[in-house]
Amino acid sequence: MKTLTRPLLLLLLFSFSLNAQKVMQLKEGDTSPNAYLKQVDWIEGHWRGEAFGGIAEEIWSPPLGGSMMFSFKLVDENGISFYELGHIIEKENTILMQLKHFDSALKGWESKEETIDFKLVKIEPGIVYFDGLTMEKIDENHINVYVIVGNEEEGKAKEVLFAYERYKS
Repeated sequence: MKTLTRPLLLLLLFSFSLNAQKVMQLKEGDTSPNAYLKQVDWIEGHWRGEAFGGIAEEIWSPPLGGSMMFSFKLVDENGISFYELGHIIEKENTILMQLKHFDSALKGWESKEETIDFKLVKIEPGIVYFDGLTMEKIDENHINVYVIVGNEEEGKAKEVLFAYERYKS
């Protein structure tokens, strides 16, 4: 039994380490590569999935005016947990994802001037790596979003998967 347990444990650890590599981060001094919204237009749509014990929903607009706008909400057993509003914009020959958080009463978490910014690390067909957030096209009706949540300085950061399915009303 021990001979089966150890390989199984190693396989699980290896699988976990592969998942942990879904999110990339820019190294100090690195700059974002050239990129355009057309390369991520596959994100457009209405997406739903389970996360944090509730239902997560994202709605992405098609590229227009140099941006793709999105809204996000998390609904749990108590109602709306929080919202996000943001966009991916073309800026200086690359793309940048920016967002702001709001509570259920639309009171902002960040100051009026502050945004949470995710700089582009790498882009490939069907997958975009922002600093701390990765979006991956599985097929026409499924996307995965991997996000680092928590405070890295306190050692409490972890990668969270949002597995979305295209929502059809």
